Amino acid sequence: MDDESIVSLYFSRSESAIRETEAKYGPAISDCAYNILLSRRDTEECVNDAYLGAWNSIPPARPASLRAYLLKITRNIAISRLRQNLAKKRSRELEISLSELEDVLPACPPDLSPQELGELLNEFLAGLGRDARTVFLRKYWFFDSVADISARTGFSEAKIKTSLHRTRERLREFLTDKGVAV
Repeated sequence: MDDESIVSLYFSRSESAIRETEAKYGPAISDCAYNILLSRRDTEECVNDAYLGAWNSIPPARPASLRAYLLKITRNIAISRLRQNLAKKRSRELEISLSELEDVLPACPPDLSPQELGELLNEFLAGLGRDARTVFLRKYWFFDSVADISARTGFSEAKIKTSLHRTRERLREFLTDKGVAV
């Protein structure tokens, strides 16, 4: 069925609009959600919410490209769900990550502005190898757990923990060499 016919079904409030949408765009909608959420359960919920979003917004909307319209709805719902998921996870991971860094990364010393400290950190990160930098940023910028980093990178959890420990030690040495009291 073509897009105009599907949109007409929405305008006539026919429940077959959802079935036709699913038949034509279901895989694309599902892929869009999964690529953001990386969770089958969350993807299924997101897809259902996307169909409901289309049902509630057509009419009055009459999208020129039904595919683009549906993917935009799906993307927005998936991003909102991801933010919710990360907010739940972040508080615990944030506490763990910050406690690991508090011995290495000082509170901004009075003789160093936050911008200068940021520049030093960027310089340090630029000097790391790709793998060490990725692991470090996933842990201390994105607040991923060691298990999540392991799943993302394919490295063992032991390798990640060792890498993080060594990188923290290198950061301590780097800051000491730059005259930043740790």
